[in-house]
Amino acid sequence: MRLTRRVLSVAAALFLFGTAPVLAADDPAIATVAKLYGTVESALKSGANDVKSRVDAVGPTFAEVFDTATMARIAVGPKWKSFTPEQQGAVAEAFRSYFVALYARRLSQAAGGKFDIKPQSEEQGPNRIVRSRVTSKDGDETDVDYVVSPEGRIQDVLLNGNVSEVASMRAGFSEPLKTGGAETLVAYLRERTAGMLAPKPAP
Repeated sequence: MRLTRRVLSVAAALFLFGTAPVLAADDPAIATVAKLYGTVESALKSGANDVKSRVDAVGPTFAEVFDTATMARIAVGPKWKSFTPEQQGAVAEAFRSYFVALYARRLSQAAGGKFDIKPQSEEQGPNRIVRSRVTSKDGDETDVDYVVSPEGRIQDVLLNGNVSEVASMRAGFSEPLKTGGAETLVAYLRERTAGMLAPKPAP
């Protein structure tokens, strides 16, 4: 499990890097992923080196292209229905900040990578799957796919077609949920977000 999470982390970082061509302009799902790639590449080129500056650079686009509210609900699982509306809102907001900081931190692993987006998305129930292949700077290839809703927002990231980012997060959330429910999960997410945003001491 630890190795799988490490591979997912590296691949999820690499899929964010590259020059996104204009693909299937009439396919909103493709356009969503291309916009994500383009924004992150611009952030890397702008010299945003620390997590905080990367969050500032990519945050608005992440808020637009990722459906973090749905991702939070799925990551929590069945316990979500037991939360009050106020608790659901607090968890969703804490999850959004955590998710953006997590991916901003991973960008340091993206330099030198490239990707190819397949020119047409595929139907999967009400959603679309956008498939891409990521090549690391060392030449290793990984398939990274995106689950895009009918509204054109990403709801999950899949490694090699079946390793779900949201499912991986659910495993990490199980302990705080079991220990104290919504409030403990919010504290868990905020603590980890703050840790990622904190300035790192000079070596």
